[in-house]
Order: sequence, then structure tokens, then C-alpha cells
Amino acid sequence: MCHGGGHVAPEGSALPAGSRWRRPGRDWNARPLQAVPPRVGPQIWCKQHYRKMTHWFHRNPLKATAPVSFNFYGVATTPAATKICNDLRLSRTRLLELFTDSSCNPEMMKNATDLYFSLLQGFILSPDDSSQECKLRYIQNFKWTDTLQGHVPSAQQDAVFELVSMGFNVALWYTKYASRLAGKEDITEDEAKDVHRSLKIAAGIFKHLKESHIPKLITPVEKGRDLEARLIDSYIIQCQAEAQEVTIARAIELKHNPGLIAALAYETANFYQKADQTLSSLDPTYAGKWRKYLNLKTCFYMAYAYCYHGQTLLASDKCGEAIRSLQESEKFFAKAEALCKEYGETKGPGTTAKPSGHLFFRKLGSLIKNTLEKCQRENGFIYFQKVPAEAPQLELKANYGLVEPVPFEFPALNAHWTPEALAAFDLTKRPKDDTTKPKPDEEVKPLKEPDIKPQKDSGCHIS
Repeated sequence: MCHGGGHVAPEGSALPAGSRWRRPGRDWNARPLQAVPPRVGPQIWCKQHYRKMTHWFHRNPLKATAPVSFNFYGVATTPAATKICNDLRLSRTRLLELFTDSSCNPEMMKNATDLYFSLLQGFILSPDDSSQECKLRYIQNFKWTDTLQGHVPSAQQDAVFELVSMGFNVALWYTKYASRLAGKEDITEDEAKDVHRSLKIAAGIFKHLKESHIPKLITPVEKGRDLEARLIDSYIIQCQAEAQEVTIARAIELKHNPGLIAALAYETANFYQKADQTLSSLDPTYAGKWRKYLNLKTCFYMAYAYCYHGQTLLASDKCGEAIRSLQESEKFFAKAEALCKEYGETKGPGTTAKPSGHLFFRKLGSLIKNTLEKCQRENGFIYFQKVPAEAPQLELKANYGLVEPVPFEFPALNAHWTPEALAAFDLTKRPKDDTTKPKPDEEVKPLKEPDIKPQKDSGCHIS
């Protein structure tokens, strides 16, 4: 039996008067809404709690990159040095393959990233732990596209540029993995935890790149490119907000206190609003669709906040204020519905979807309608309170459930990188005709991302 603030009545059983039994899909006319306190003691989980926790997340495309051979003929003068180059090429190719492999899981991704980054660090760090810059840092040119700006790449002859660009893609992969799991029709407890964890890992990677590695680039980051602070910050905040969506869904399914749910929803709406404001100075040609998503989610979670705040007010016998809170919830939901249409019509990078048809959207609409009707009936029969003209001010602060990024560090230098191995790279033997110089207008083919079909009731494609 599942427990979540009350027992589920067995099929066909009568509902004793004054009991705490809850019939599945209960009639809102049955009795007044009550604020159910959180459970005390260990939580009891079961699959049903997550059966309807489907989510829809906007995703921008992965970054694409030009192939890198790491063939340093003449420069790599020993078999050990040549082997490092071969391992770099193979591990990079494998990592790029995993980005578009729908069967890839976090364990596979971590193993692949640890191998490649530990080898790549040999182009950046000295094996003797000195602070001196590695002589190989500028030996190879790397080209990467941006998530918002098409197929013309940025190019830098700098191993740090490769480190942060590939790291950025790894973070994006974790967000896409979370999106695929969260969109499932029957998501389990473990899968819900994976969604939550993956989004926090992605936020941690983005944060680490911004604070520790992007500042080390010799060439300044161009405005509007992925590695610029505005975009990195928006990705971090979006990951936090989406992880909190999972927390909110869990709190709702476990029938936690409506005050806690309202506060979490309000904090999540503020996250989405902050992410949108961070992108406000970007060219709408590139960021317009993404911003529609952030606006949509802001309104959606403001609607959630006012809806559950209304339930809290009703439980305190403030029925008039509860009605006004639910009316405000209706307004935000209507705004979100209009933004759903605008999102679908806006051209630009990102997911193709009809979010208003998604289960997560339809469920909130029904909840607001039923709760408001309930409050109005209660007021007409019991309370007879005046409905205020002004909506209640939400000054809600969640004490639980707020998401922080998981700290991230790149792996240590691979054991193959010894002082002898580094010395075996003789830069004096580089060819005079340097063909590694970037060709700025040369396009890079986009990665073929897996075509994730929508679940039968999801109403959207999650990419």
C-alpha cells in the first residue's frame, strides 16, 4: 500500500465518515481541502508516486565539432608518445559517439569522459606538478559550434578551449538524459532520482567551467557564444529550476503540506525568471525560443504557487483570500497557455513541441479549476467572505528542497603522462607549413541526436 499523507481506499470499499481514507481520483465535492502535514519518520515509497510525474524540458542542440586526428608525425618521437596520441583520438571519437547514443547512461558517460579528459589534461598540465604551462597546449587547433548559432564554428588553437567545449557538451548530455527519463510515462523512484541528480551534475559542470577554466582562455569569448557568462549562467539556473520541478512533483505525489509546495513553486518560478532576464540582452533570433520556454515555465510555476497558496489559505479558514489566490493562479495559467502557443510558433534552436498538450500542463489546469470551484462552493455555503480585489502577495521561502549544483572537478592527469612521455614530444620537428590554422567560415556537421518519440500522452517531442 502506498502512503502519502493518508491511505488509499481499497477499490469498492465504502468511505467511513470522518475517516482519513482517500479514494483514488477523489471527488473534490467530498469534503473541504485540508493542509496535510509532511510525514514524520522514514518515507515509504512505491512506483505509483511517480506514475504521473512526467515533465517537459526545452533542450538546445548539442555542440558539434570538427574531427581531430592528434597525428603529430615527427613530433611524437617514441612509441609511448604515439600511443598517447592514438588513445586521445579514440577516446574523443568514443565520447562524441556516446553523446548521440540513446542507450548511454551516466556510468558509461563518466567512464568515457574520465578517460578523455585525463589524457587531454596532458596538453594543459605539467606531469611534474609544476605551475609552468605545458608546451603542448597550443599544438592543436579545435573547432566547435555553438548551441544557438548554427553550424559555423569558433576555432582556437588551445587545449583549454577543447576542455571547456567538450565539458560543456558533457553537461548538455546530462540535461538531455534527464529530459528523456523525465518524459517517461511510468517513471520509477530510481529514475526520478536520476533525473534530479543528472540536472544537479550538469549545473555543477557548467559552474566549474565558468569559474575555473573559461577565464584561462587566451582568446576572449565572443558575445552570444556558449562560453559567455550570460549563457553559462542561464544554463546553470535552468538546471536548478528543472531539478526543483522534480522535487515539486515528488512533494505533490506524497501529498506534502501545500505551503511547502507553494514555496517551492514560487522559488522555481523565480529561477526561471532570473534565467530569462540573463538572456534578455541576446539577439532574439538565437535566444527567442529559449526565452519563450523560460517565460512559459515562470508563469506555469507562478500558477502552481498561487494554487497551492490558495489551499493553504482555505485550510486557515481564509476562503475569500483563497478564492482570490486561485483567480490569480488562473491568470498565470492562461498566460502560460498563450506562451505555449507562441513557443510552438517561434523559430529557432531547440525542441519542437506542443507543451499545452503535455500531461504536466493538463494536470495543473484541472487542479486549478477544481480547487477554485471547491473554494467558491465553500464560501457560498459556509464562510460568506468577501473576495479581495488585490491578489495576495507571495512572500514564500522554501526551507527544504532547494537545489544546489553538485561540485565537479576534471579527473587527474592520466598515468601515461610522465615527464619522459612529455619530453618525447619534440616541437622543433613540427612542419613549417602549419595546416592547423582555423578556417572561420568552414561549417561543421551537426551531431545526429537521437529521435526521441513522445510518450502516448506527452504531447511533445523531447530532444
